[in-house]
Amino acid sequence: METKAHREKNISAGNRRIRYILSFAVLAGLLSVFLVWNICAGSVPISVEEIIKSLLGQDIGDTAANILWRIRLPRALAAAILGGALGLAGYLLQTFFHNPIAGPFVLGISSGAKLTVALVMVFSLGNSLRAGSAVMIIAAFVGAMISMGFVLLMSRKVNRMSMLIISGVMIGYICSAITDLVVTFADDADIVNLHNWSKGSFSGITWDNVAVMALVVLIVFMIIFFMSKPISAYQMGEAYAQNMGINIRMFRAALVVLSSVLAACITAFAGPVSFVGIAVPHLVKNLFRTSKPILMIPACFLGGGVFCLFCDLIARTLFAPTELSISTVTAVFGAPVVILVMIYRQKEKM
Repeated sequence: METKAHREKNISAGNRRIRYILSFAVLAGLLSVFLVWNICAGSVPISVEEIIKSLLGQDIGDTAANILWRIRLPRALAAAILGGALGLAGYLLQTFFHNPIAGPFVLGISSGAKLTVALVMVFSLGNSLRAGSAVMIIAAFVGAMISMGFVLLMSRKVNRMSMLIISGVMIGYICSAITDLVVTFADDADIVNLHNWSKGSFSGITWDNVAVMALVVLIVFMIIFFMSKPISAYQMGEAYAQNMGINIRMFRAALVVLSSVLAACITAFAGPVSFVGIAVPHLVKNLFRTSKPILMIPACFLGGGVFCLFCDLIARTLFAPTELSISTVTAVFGAPVVILVMIYRQKEKM
């Protein structure tokens, strides 16, 4: 005969399952809405009906078709893909450091990637060369790994996480200062492109860029998803994970490489984008009320896509025709989340 405790447990499990399904539905719905909204909104409005007609191969006029297929659709897809990658990178780094405010931007990883990409861009533009997507990602990965190396070195020297975060911020400032010097001494014709990219922007994305970023992010996403069980064990503590047969050194190295690849992909195509990697995992955890990796990995990806599509929409339309940098908008919405997290953690310690 079923006991009361067992019945309550089943009801609770059923409620959680319903919450997870509804939460995924909300994220998927918001992603679809903002994706379409980003395509429709602009100085030349495009209706949903025109989008559907164009997707079905019907004529909607050369101007609207060019704007749809060459500008807005690749840009919107890039914002969704790279935003998802940012949310996932933040989740990995917060898991790795066991710190809620760890992220690619705060730890200086994005700034390191920005520096090496800026150097490659200046060199290639100055020598009339064209750096392809693969070259940019590799350059960004090298910069991200160098910055991550400094952060890991500091993590062995300091015991307090607050000092580690400060060290990451200082590394970011140093890399940004060097990047500014590089941009300052670039040719006048190249400064505009470098300046816009260095502030963070999804503009100028091509279909070739979308194909490369989609391939890289998809491969990394699948690897991370199949690591759900080891990540879950690692969240319980390194000793527990080791007892479960996980090679801690290899696992930690995998987290570093995977998060660096994601940060590199984002920086190579859109420049440094702030606060998304910190804010999104917390917002998603509050929505789902769980930290299970098998749920958080796809949820953080969807949440990051929604967040960046929403911020890019504001960046493009708020002061049109002037366009804001994406980092300006993400900071406005992401920074308050970080402040709230810090306040909450401080209250828990009291």
